[in-house]
Amino acid sequence: MKSVFKVSALVSGVIILVALAFPGRLYAVTSTVRDYVGDHFGWFYLLLATVVVGVCLYCIMSPIGRIRLGDPDSRPEHSDASWLAMLFSAGMGIGLVFYGAAEPLSHFAVSSPEAELYSPEALEDALKYSFFHYGIHAWAIYGVIALALAYFQFRKKENILVSATLKPLFGNLTDGWLGIGVDSLTIIATIVGVATTLGLGAAQINGGLNSLWGFPENDWSRLAIILLTSVFFIWSAVAGIDKGIKTLSNLNSYVAIGILALVLAVGPTVQILESTIESFGSYINNFIELSFRTESHDPAARAWIQKWTIMYWAWWISWSPFVGIFIARISKGRTIREFVTYVLLVPTLFSCLWFAVFGTLSTSVVSTHRAIASLPSEKMLFGVLEKVPFGTAISVASILLVFSFFITSADSATVVLAMESEGGSLKPKKSTKFIWGATLSLTAVALMFAGGLDALQDMMIVFALPFAVLLVLIIVSLVKELRYEQHQMGLFVKARKYPEKDEPFRSYEDGAEG
Repeated sequence: MKSVFKVSALVSGVIILVALAFPGRLYAVTSTVRDYVGDHFGWFYLLLATVVVGVCLYCIMSPIGRIRLGDPDSRPEHSDASWLAMLFSAGMGIGLVFYGAAEPLSHFAVSSPEAELYSPEALEDALKYSFFHYGIHAWAIYGVIALALAYFQFRKKENILVSATLKPLFGNLTDGWLGIGVDSLTIIATIVGVATTLGLGAAQINGGLNSLWGFPENDWSRLAIILLTSVFFIWSAVAGIDKGIKTLSNLNSYVAIGILALVLAVGPTVQILESTIESFGSYINNFIELSFRTESHDPAARAWIQKWTIMYWAWWISWSPFVGIFIARISKGRTIREFVTYVLLVPTLFSCLWFAVFGTLSTSVVSTHRAIASLPSEKMLFGVLEKVPFGTAISVASILLVFSFFITSADSATVVLAMESEGGSLKPKKSTKFIWGATLSLTAVALMFAGGLDALQDMMIVFALPFAVLLVLIIVSLVKELRYEQHQMGLFVKARKYPEKDEPFRSYEDGAEG
């Protein structure tokens, strides 16, 4: 859709120009709006994320879980290992490496959500909240968007567009101005969300190079890093999923597992294993309480939730269009139950293990080297690794992993942006991918110069709110259509009827109620 490309390109261009021309003013405005969103809509983010978890559980446990994302005889195009590697690299990569040591360390030694700093309770809380922020809620948000897109594309034979998922609610309006607005919002939210992550990646690469070899740590160094990685991720995106993204995603998985195993071996192994089990149990036992914790009567605790939990929920929501579209693109042939179960549980378990290993290591080290807690977030990992055996080797491997995750996140986003701007084409033009790849890089650079990581995060939270409202509509539309198909198939114990090939059931055209 040429209109979608024009609108989203225009808005992206305006953001870049304003960030470069009026950096101070833009930062002040976005910061003010961010505070307003946190104060007035924090409850909405918490409630929405928990509702999404409920929808995912409904899809797993109800008979609709047997519905296949495609024709009844469809089968997956990618092996389970490659599929999980691609969705994981797209969805979490840089965030895990950036915050793996920094977030638990911050909760333990800088600003604890509940307990006294440096106490055993603070360690348990540090890991519990890290599991919470990177666990089931995050992947439920990704999963429900991905499910909606895959279901409407492969089952209903619609284009892989966010606007297409709203047809049960709005019918043919999604083919006109409403669809243009929805898909343009999807592209803008994706650009801002991914640009934030690229800024994090560039900052951590710069911090690692500075810690190891004294490489200058400033905006110009981060600019050079972004430009260098842009060459690689644009090449990867243009090369295509099988040649570029799939290969790098598999490589990322091997490197991440290798680093994790080495840190587990050289760190306080027994303490890590004990902390993992205890903190994961605490996470599960307090799951409901954590999901609804607003601290409405405690201003200090409320500010902590806004800084961490609300920021993360906004981050996952802003990333959900691109991650959802990408996961949907590679998930044809899987059943809904298989799809949601894998997406929800496997990355969650790996994320919890990652935070347990790096979090326990970092809090153990900082107990005797408290100066590490005062380092910037992007340098905390390297400050910790300086104090452990093989720390230099692990630091180098971590920098390379961030570099590779940088590429896989950005090239996945580039492909998705091109698909959305070309009306859901599964094979967008190389020129379109190049344009959006360059736009991602320019946005990250412009916002970085406008206020660094704070400006990137502020802009992300601002654009996450309208997409959060859209997410509510997507959920309602998806459940409505799933229940309609369940009724048409008589799918309670066994399907009574299957759709004919290339003739899917469509509530918005069949004229029946779900």
